Amino acid sequence: MSHKAGFVSIIGKPNAGKSTLMNALVGEKMSIITPKAQTTRHRIIGIVNDEDHQIVFSDTPGVIKPNYSLQESMMNFVQGSLIDADIILFVTDINEKYDENDVLEKLRKTNSPVAVLINKIDKSSEEEVKAKIEFWQEKLNPDTIFAISAKLNHNVAAVMQYIKDKLPIHEAYYEKDELTDKSMRFFVSEMIREKVFKLYDKEIPYSTEVIVTSYKEEANITRIAAEIIVERDSQKNIIIGKAGAMIKKVGTYARQDIEEFIDGKVFLELFVKVIPDWRSKKNYLKRFGYDD
Repeated sequence: MSHKAGFVSIIGKPNAGKSTLMNALVGEKMSIITPKAQTTRHRIIGIVNDEDHQIVFSDTPGVIKPNYSLQESMMNFVQGSLIDADIILFVTDINEKYDENDVLEKLRKTNSPVAVLINKIDKSSEEEVKAKIEFWQEKLNPDTIFAISAKLNHNVAAVMQYIKDKLPIHEAYYEKDELTDKSMRFFVSEMIREKVFKLYDKEIPYSTEVIVTSYKEEANITRIAAEIIVERDSQKNIIIGKAGAMIKKVGTYARQDIEEFIDGKVFLELFVKVIPDWRSKKNYLKRFGYDD
């Protein structure tokens, strides 16, 4: 049988469950997941290999109307993933009440087959699922529609089979043992950022970036230093917390995740740095990997 390979882009509104789906399809935790919208900022690639297939998944930021430069860069990642895509998985929440026209606008410009994945069906009735399938059939007339629960892994195998059937015949794009195009530093910074999203409220997570400044593998331990970037001194004080209690918590939880991820002992040092208005400054966005 000929080898098949291709690019599969996962797109949708914030919080539709794209990252949960990506992790379920890849079988590894590639994307950070929190209950807050707009957690994913980059285009994260996860690669699935078997003898006859290579599937290159892209988890993309939720589609929004951008308000500042960081969000514009995030939407550029979405656009880029649509241009490359051999197959598009459009993830929509069964309970989505908002207008999805900005997503549909992007989908209308593509010639790739689109599969609509109605997610979170574990939180709905059979009637609601049927009504949603009819709605999307009429609205988008996609290649196919799946009702899934990414969180419970329901129907994820069927989605995987659909992808394998649809993939074009092509040799592998990446080495067969590769899992992602991202570095270990990237995943470490994402794990720290995930803790910031989970432990802090309001605008703090959205004003934060994490940069790994040092990553040294020694015989029995990996020593990592990272900076948590914020936009204001008041945010720095909140990140640190009373007598350093909050940043200690971030460090402890993140270290546990990193140790599990790299399967080894980690010494993690965290620092907090203020860069006023970094989300709107092109030079910083470029430095932090958001702009080419």
